[in-house]
Amino acid sequence: MRNHLKISITQGLFGCAVVGLVFVLFAGQRASAQAVGDIRVEVTNEGNSDFFLTPVWFGFHNGNFDFFDAGSAASAALETIAEVGMTGPLATSFTDAPGIPGDLQGVVVGNDVGPPPVDPGETGVGFVTPINPSAYQYFSFASMVIPTNDTFIGNDNAMAYRVFDNDDNLIGGTFTIQIFGSDIYDAGTEINDASVAGGAAFVAGVDGSIGADENGVITSVTDFSIFQGLETPTGAIINDVVIGSGELLATITISIVPEPTSVALASMGLVGLCGLMRRRRV
Repeated sequence: MRNHLKISITQGLFGCAVVGLVFVLFAGQRASAQAVGDIRVEVTNEGNSDFFLTPVWFGFHNGNFDFFDAGSAASAALETIAEVGMTGPLATSFTDAPGIPGDLQGVVVGNDVGPPPVDPGETGVGFVTPINPSAYQYFSFASMVIPTNDTFIGNDNAMAYRVFDNDDNLIGGTFTIQIFGSDIYDAGTEINDASVAGGAAFVAGVDGSIGADENGVITSVTDFSIFQGLETPTGAIINDVVIGSGELLATITISIVPEPTSVALASMGLVGLCGLMRRRRV
């Protein structure tokens, strides 16, 4: 871990303080209000392993926000996501990126009452208010896979996911992104080490702000066996560490919050259908 990152991260951030500081920073987003026309971003940890996802950063842009490239060194902002799951530096780099219209970004956290990571089998939801979707047709995301040292998910290609067309319509009405084992990366910034002194994040009794620098590049990663048997600060034991290249890790679903009349009409239709079924039974 680089010195500048050590200074910016409080000691033990993901050892125990994921239940503290990170919870305080992100817990309020669980109650995020939704309004008609808002963009709804839903993230589901499919539960095909015991790994958690840290709060998921997402942003809509014009296709110019390329925040990492496999085979190259990670930026400081990506390093912070990959090593400790903090989204702030990446959010700032998104806001400051040249040629990126607006600042349409957000964070999805877990929906339970505990720490903010998205647990295996859990779904988190976030909302942002669009202004001019045709100006930011593309979608990017990033999250740390925990417990690990510097493993993350994100889109290497800035134009991989075009979600809005030129008429400001969400393509397909609902846009779905599936994230498989082949989409998981090692940032190459910290040596993978499951020991107490290794600095792996979200491990009980481990200081997640330490760890030896790797000084490597971003690569795909498939072997998580060294993290088997670790206990998280929430008491979960990581036993299922197999994430095959074709195994579904997470699903991101993007939709638009509907008009209340649409919801009411759908409910009326359901009531009518139930009534018809009841009459047929008589």
